[in-house]
Amino acid sequence: MASITVRRLDTDTKARLRIRAARHGRSMEQEAREILKVALTPGGAGRGNLAESIRARFAGLGGVDLPDVPRDPLRKPPKLPR
Repeated sequence: MASITVRRLDTDTKARLRIRAARHGRSMEQEAREILKVALTPGGAGRGNLAESIRARFAGLGGVDLPDVPRDPLRKPPKLPR
């Protein structure tokens, strides 16, 4: 396996990486590997159907029944001058 060194990583980024790693129960090094793997995997983050991603995120909260809204009939389009 290859190794890389990341220099000049600002303090705020390092702190966020440390917190994220702790949340996932991983070391900072392991978390950085996972971030790189997901970001560089074809079809990884940023791919897919946005609507399905939103639906999946909020599925546990249940649905909402909205009332039917009465609609007016379609109007005739305006006649444009020639």
